[in-house]
Amino acid sequence: MLVLSRKLGESIQIGADVRVTIAKIDGHSVRIGIEAPLSVSIKRQEIIFEAPSEEAAERILQAVSA
Repeated sequence: MLVLSRKLGESIQIGADVRVTIAKIDGHSVRIGIEAPLSVSIKRQEIIFEAPSEEAAERILQAVSA
């Protein structure tokens, strides 16, 4: 893992198409802005590994059985 220090307003370029900018720093919270092509999927890690709700699981089962 690469660990970098950035100040408010500074950016990190990832490849040719993705830029991450420090948008706001408030105590222990940091807001980032991500500029990327629409073809790049951006998701928070906790959402990816979160178990689906009962409603979401039911929708998935209905879609699979259709």
